[in-house]
Amino acid sequence: MKQIKRTKITDALQLTSLGEEINVKGWVRTRRGNKNVGFVALNDGSTINNIQIVIDIAQFGEEFLKPITTGACINVNGRLVESQGVGQTVEIQATEIEIYGPADPATYPLQKKGHSLEFLREIAHLRPRTNTFGAIFRMRHHMSYAIHKFFNDRGFYYFHTPIITASDAEGAGSMFSVTTLDTANPPRDKEGKVDYTQDFFGMQTNLTVSGQLEGELGAMALGAIYTFGPTFRAENSNTPRHLAEFWMIEPEMAFYDIHDNMDLAEDFLKYLISYALEHCSEDIAFLTKMYDNELLDRLKFVVENDFVRLTYTEGVKILE
Repeated sequence: MKQIKRTKITDALQLTSLGEEINVKGWVRTRRGNKNVGFVALNDGSTINNIQIVIDIAQFGEEFLKPITTGACINVNGRLVESQGVGQTVEIQATEIEIYGPADPATYPLQKKGHSLEFLREIAHLRPRTNTFGAIFRMRHHMSYAIHKFFNDRGFYYFHTPIITASDAEGAGSMFSVTTLDTANPPRDKEGKVDYTQDFFGMQTNLTVSGQLEGELGAMALGAIYTFGPTFRAENSNTPRHLAEFWMIEPEMAFYDIHDNMDLAEDFLKYLISYALEHCSEDIAFLTKMYDNELLDRLKFVVENDFVRLTYTEGVKILE
């Protein structure tokens, strides 16, 4: 197979150099066609959109093309041409195809139909290939970058705080323990309690619930810092609003008053939403269409309006 540098599908869809020979690689979303021509929707995760591969059946042969079904991984060389279909500007007329790996239609679970989130939990190793999780993971990447850029551009320092710690920053008491002791038969002290002096760190340790404590120390030395990393909560609350593991952002600043804090919070949220609207528009459009038809309007509303600021007393009066 001719060696051509791979083009990501997100870039291929933007090309205007018709007739150019390009290479794309990815996973088959769908395949359709007739006895003369086949159409493969190919996706490589770089965008929610697929690129259409047009295949001359006579050129490749039915037997060779049989393994190219939903979920199969293929390598394609072909000419970029103007698309004859609706919803796309370009497509690829295949000249060479290499099958990296087939996917048995009888057992591959991600066929062309809707799948519930509950079902996708059962196939966690494949769910990143779905439109929903692909959109979420791409947006998560962009938001992570935007978080770092926001704070960096404002003179904050990224402060790394411990994941394993002996402190309970928030005093909640719901923490995951970390130990190398034999939990079935731990050593005991004279009072019959677990003897953590024999543990790896010589004391009881846990997964962090917050980097705030160490972050405050950093702010008292560097002026303005932010933490951004994994946080763990052992609260046994099985609701959509509780997570055992998540990533948390905690800015800590010296010499800030309440007005500075409010300015930072508003600027931060508006910056992230604006960044998402600019860099994740296709994924947001998909999530708006499939899950929340008011999502896009709500995001724009936040960006375009000032945050109302009121005192506690004013808030109570509104509630009354």
